[in-house]
Formats: sequence, C-alpha cells, structure tokens
Amino acid sequence: MKNKRVMLLSMLLPSVLSISMLSGCAGNKGENKQNTASSKKKEQVLNLIETDEIPTMDTTKATDAIAFRIMVNTMEGLYRLDKSNKPIPGIAESYTASADKKTYTFKLRDANWSNGDPVTAKDFVYAWRRLVDPKVGAEYAYIMYYVKNAQKINEGKAALDSLGVKASGDKTLVVELESPLPESTLIALTTFPSYFPLNEKFVNAQAGKFGLEAANTLSNGPFTLSDWKHNASFQFAKNDTYWDAKTVKLKKINFNIVKDVSTAVNLYEGGQIDQVSLSSEFVDKYKSSSNFKTEPEATIFYLRMNLNNPILKNINARKAIDLAIDKKSLTSVILNNGSKPAYFFVPKDFVKSPDGKDFRALNGDFNKTDTKAAKDLWTKAKQELGQQQVTLELLNYDTETAKKTGEYLKEQMEKNLEGLTVNIKQQPFKQKLELVRKKEFELSLDGWGADYLDAVSYLDIFVSNSPNNSSSYSNPEYDKLISAVKSSLATDEKARFDALLKAEKLLFKDAAISPLYQRGRAIITKPYVKDVYYHQIGGDYSYKWAYID
Repeated sequence: MKNKRVMLLSMLLPSVLSISMLSGCAGNKGENKQNTASSKKKEQVLNLIETDEIPTMDTTKATDAIAFRIMVNTMEGLYRLDKSNKPIPGIAESYTASADKKTYTFKLRDANWSNGDPVTAKDFVYAWRRLVDPKVGAEYAYIMYYVKNAQKINEGKAALDSLGVKASGDKTLVVELESPLPESTLIALTTFPSYFPLNEKFVNAQAGKFGLEAANTLSNGPFTLSDWKHNASFQFAKNDTYWDAKTVKLKKINFNIVKDVSTAVNLYEGGQIDQVSLSSEFVDKYKSSSNFKTEPEATIFYLRMNLNNPILKNINARKAIDLAIDKKSLTSVILNNGSKPAYFFVPKDFVKSPDGKDFRALNGDFNKTDTKAAKDLWTKAKQELGQQQVTLELLNYDTETAKKTGEYLKEQMEKNLEGLTVNIKQQPFKQKLELVRKKEFELSLDGWGADYLDAVSYLDIFVSNSPNNSSSYSNPEYDKLISAVKSSLATDEKARFDALLKAEKLLFKDAAISPLYQRGRAIITKPYVKDVYYHQIGGDYSYKWAYID
C-alpha cells in the first residue's frame, strides 16, 4: 500500500482471510446517548474518515493504500473480491482457459461508465498498455509482467501493440501470458486496480489532469467520486449506471480527512462519523463495547533503509538498528491495537504451502530484539566506518500514530546505539511517498500490504530493478529466485513455494530491512452500520454491500 497496502498468486486459500461484518449493539456508556437517534437513522448515508489526501485517482499511477481503497469502490475490473474475499465476476461474466494455461478469453457483460459510455474490451487493452508504456513510467508496471511482452515493452525492447492483450469485438478480451499460470493466479490479479479498464477518450480529454479532481475521474464501479476537496474531504455517490446498481444500498459515503485520533473519536461520540480506528489510549475505553473489534491485517510496517547512504550501506549498522528496537513494547504499549511484533516480512496467517503449512511456520522468525548484540554490531560498524558519532534522518508520516511510533523508534535507537542521533522528518502522506520514490531519505517508516494472495507480492518489491525498491537493495541470487517464481516455477507449486521461502531468508541474511509489526486495527463502529467488508489484499474495504439499518 504500498505503502500498502497493500498488498500473491494463489486464491486457492481463502480460509486464511478474515471476513468482517461491521455491526453490533451499543454497549459503551459514551455511545448510549447516540442510540435513540441512531435507531431512527434510515438515510442510506455512511460517514467515515480518512487519514490523508488521495494521492491520485489514476489507476495507472496509483501505488498506495488510500488510492486503492477508493478505486475498488469506484472502479471495477474483470473480477472483484466478494464478501468472503473470493474473486467473483465483475465486468467479466465468464472466462475460458487454454489447455496450456497461457491464453485466457474473457466474455464481458453489458456495463457502462458513469458518463454513459459502454465498457468494452478496448478499455482493458488501453489501460493495460498504458500501465507498461515506458513513456508513462508507472511504478506498478511490473505487476503486468505475467502478460506476454509486458516486461520487454516496459524496458523499451518491444512495441506497445505487442502486449498480449487483444479485443476481439467489444465483449471479448483475449489475454496471452508469458508463462503458464494457474487460473486462480490471473483471476486474482484482475481484482487489483492496476488491471482495471480506462476509457481512452475520457482520459485524453482531461489534458493531463486525469485523476486529479473529481470532475477528472470516471467510474464503472458501485460509486462515483462525486466531490473532492483536497486535504479536507471527499464523497462517494451511488453510481446509477453501474451494472449491479440494484445491489448497492448506500446513496452517499462522506469522508473527512482527520489525522488526529482524539478528534476522530470526538466526531464519533458526537454522531458525525460512523466508524473510527482507535489508537492505544482509546482502546481500553471502548474494548468492552460490543461495537468494538480488532481486525488482523496482512500489512507489515518496517524501517526501510536506503542502502545508498554510506552508514546504511554497512551491513553491521543495519543489523544493529534492527536488533536495537523492542518491537514487543512498540505493539503492546505504543500501538495497543492488535498489532503484533514482526520478525519477518511475509505475514503470519496469510498463505500456506501446497501441503497446508503456514509460510511463517516454515520460515520462522528472524532476528528478535537483542540489545547486547545490537551494541556489539554498532561498535563494529562505527569502527569500520571510522565514525563515533552518527546522525540519521527518519522520514515519517504526519499522523498521530505515526508520530508516536517515530518518537519511540528514535528513543530506542539512540538509547541502545551509542553515538547515534536520529532526526525525524514528518511529511504528509503524498509528499512522503514522493520522497521515498525519489530515494530522498535515509530511514523511512513504511508499510506494505499484498496486492494479491501470494508471498511474492511482498518479496518482489526488493528485486533490483523494481520501481518499489527504494532501498536500492540488490542481490543477483535474490533476483534469480523471484524471476523463477514468476516464470519457470510458476506451475510447480512446491518448487515455487520453496524458492519464496529461500528468497525471504536471503533478504534477512542481507539485513535489507528492519520489520517492526504486523498491523492490527482496533475499530469502533455504530451499530446501524451493516455489511462493510474488510479485505487483506488490494483495497481494504468494500462498500458495495453496505447499508444503514
């Protein structure tokens, strides 16, 4: 989510995902004053908050959790995730696969854009070509590399029209792949926003402003982005042109941008918003309420280290930083929201091996907190660097929880690593993403969630030439493993899974990152809010089935 995020290749394991129906009965004293009013609430309007600005509504250029959250509700691909986190037909009614699993033919349903134009196979061809067009420079182009010639095109080695996607009339889309893929793999990919269609005529008419204002967006999903006041609020309206509009009950969803949790809680108590994610100091207040719950997530937060920095280029310095941070106290005291310490990058309870074992059970934990080892490694690193005093800058988000986390990380590193000074640089979400993209940072607090249900959705961001590899980590052996996972081993489930396990081990052997926690989310929701569904992959929430009771 990226920084989502955010985040592969097997939809055969839906049992590892959580299904969330956000409903219940009020039980907290602070909510009781709202019960009488809420019982009379019949208007199909949901009031929510978002923590930051939408960076873009251009599916080709989006890379973050906020944008993906919006896109899966205002847009629709060939398939979408259902209430149980399984792919179900979206714009596609059905598909057939060739015997060698290299060619897939999708039959499209009758569907329209919010301006009345029909959604056609050409809209998918245009969007997929645009994603890999080197002139566009999309960071997520690599997610299309399963499609024939996508990587060659993106690297300037093949013509754009050689991409393995063709329109055979308005209602038939033919997709050719580089290597055989299981059906579950490709279908899972099509639920992700980078694979969504775009209306070429509309995009071109925006003269470079596509996705930057509400008026410059076009929807084919359950809702439209009807209003967007930058850095303040945005709004969804039910899309009456959506092919399944009869299922959509909500008329509007209002989002206000609120960074401060105490402000959000006050809005919730005052009946102005219907749901809020809680920070640690509010969990104890609400945890006895039947409207409170914690959501386990498949999002990993970690310290990204820029290996171009002369200090962080030193492997002992990186190992020392990782071992110096008490991650248990971070999750139990600072966060207190269901998050768990992470000594790994592929989350727990996310994907299983072909014989049914959790990825984490097979690869175990790496590098648990060890302050003595951290001090020894840091002393060695300073000797190798010829420096006794070291200053590093920590790039951070500007939300309340991120600020607390950043201060904690600074305290831990400075306390346990003698001679280290950590300066914190806090930035709004969009600006922080840009600084990371441009590699203008030393340390950065980042998060990553899977784009689809497979370990490679985490591990492929560290391939040497990945646009998401802002750490500048590079290991030819690692690159070779991930390349094999996506090509020669794609249909050999055991060998493929073993390669992914080996890749993660290599990542930690090289001390490429310092994982901090697997995020949980403590949520309090009004009892009249029904059937908002949470997803561990792609966009976090689906509002298609939600309603006010």
